[in-house]
Amino acid sequence: MQIRGQKVTGHAILLALLASMGGFIFGYDTGQISGIVIMDDFKLRFASCAAGVPLADCTFNVWREGLIVASLSVGTAIGAICGAPIADRLGRRKAMTVECGIFSIGVVIQTAAFFAWYQVMIGRFVSGLGVGALSAVVPLYTAETAPKAIRGSLVGTYQLAITAGILVAACFNLGTNQTSPSSASWRIPIGLGIAFAAILGIGILFMPESPRWLEAHGRTEEARAAVLRLNGTETKEAEEAAERLYRDIKYGVAQEAKRAKAGWLDCFKTDNKTLYRTILGITLQAGQQLTGANYFFYYGASLFQGVVPGISPFVAQIILNAVNFICTFLGLYVMEKFGRRWPLIVGGLWQGAWLLVFATVGTVSDPETNRTTGTVMIVSGCLFILGYASTWAPGIWILISEMFPTRTRAKQGALSTLSNWTWNFLIAFFTQPITNSIGYSYGYIFAGSNIVGAVIVYFFLYDSAGLSLEAVDEMYNDPSVNPRNSGKFVPEGYSSRHVEGAEKTRDDDEVTLVGRPSTSKEHKISRKPSPQATEEMFEHA
Repeated sequence: MQIRGQKVTGHAILLALLASMGGFIFGYDTGQISGIVIMDDFKLRFASCAAGVPLADCTFNVWREGLIVASLSVGTAIGAICGAPIADRLGRRKAMTVECGIFSIGVVIQTAAFFAWYQVMIGRFVSGLGVGALSAVVPLYTAETAPKAIRGSLVGTYQLAITAGILVAACFNLGTNQTSPSSASWRIPIGLGIAFAAILGIGILFMPESPRWLEAHGRTEEARAAVLRLNGTETKEAEEAAERLYRDIKYGVAQEAKRAKAGWLDCFKTDNKTLYRTILGITLQAGQQLTGANYFFYYGASLFQGVVPGISPFVAQIILNAVNFICTFLGLYVMEKFGRRWPLIVGGLWQGAWLLVFATVGTVSDPETNRTTGTVMIVSGCLFILGYASTWAPGIWILISEMFPTRTRAKQGALSTLSNWTWNFLIAFFTQPITNSIGYSYGYIFAGSNIVGAVIVYFFLYDSAGLSLEAVDEMYNDPSVNPRNSGKFVPEGYSSRHVEGAEKTRDDDEVTLVGRPSTSKEHKISRKPSPQATEEMFEHA
């Protein structure tokens, strides 16, 4: 298959789809808790239910509910930091297998709970360790193995898998809730998480390891074989393109090896615009959480309970989750077709506008007594999800996988993901007490956050669509490029970002580009033999 002039193999697509099961596990564990906390048997066992009190009056203390819901996020924050060194030490594939095992241990702890609410909390914390580590490794692995022509779409399948997991969890909740007041109503959806973890943990071992990781660990023949397998060798032209890609990887790894091994403090150094990118990644991941999406996903069933008479809160949750899942397909197209910057800018403004409608309508008129108000709130919630799923949801994960330099990519990605999970925890833990105090006015906070996010993207984010990972690094360090003109950046020797086929040869101080250059058949760019210059690389073919 040819996409934008580049060979794309079934192996590359299958690899990304399988790795994205890490996102499915994340989404599934996130989506199930919203419905589980309102199931009758779960409330009887773990909520505050005095003897003789009707089931309808059994409620969770807001802090206890917050701890149960948010304990996953505490684990994921820790797991995200641990994910980078584990992946660097064991390799991307083995790390994912280990992390699936940790997630499964947490599932067992939860399903074995009888009356101790804190056992459920501990189990979700342990599962979170695995989910957080996966969230750091999966986008990294996909970005390092995916062809650049569809890297954004394949990394975006991680977010698509998250939305699929959330939707499947909501459907299971609706089905198993029919068994109430049996404990099967909540044990089954929680326990099924082990099956999904097994698919990823075992299946990923049959996929190629990251060529960049293999080359960095001296396994050159395996690295070359992985590149050929992922990029295809059906024709002589395809094999030559794969060989050129391998030479670029080999050259890049060799340059990195000349420098001292990166530590965490290197993520905060100003050279190579590393600090700039670290702060930007942390900010963007925080911004994704502050869009308010998890306001709906964590507490959607409770949020819409009684909003529209006659509609089950489980059904309302499925409606939102289905919109989220379907619109993420649109997001994969949008982020490739229109670049990275403008979808996030437009998406932030769109999301902010519909949250203003949601909050205003819910504050002015009681949705539990006014059917029209309830209907408008669900519609505005769906339109918010439309914008989120097609822009900020996949877009941030794509950017985090491609905006950092090779030397510190894993650690900067982990710090960015830590930011995501930290804000995830804060929203999960404090949403219930805040909504008890200010009701639907909470939506105004998220509306403002979306608008601020759009402004940050406009002034600080570089557009990395269509560039190789090496060319992204070159773009950030080009003094003539700024965020607002970054979409016009084209690597030396190419007429556009998507032109393939240029051949490169290198020596210590010179880079020669031959193929389809923008101005002549051959360009020679002399470089000073400085560490920074030798680190910066041109786009591979």
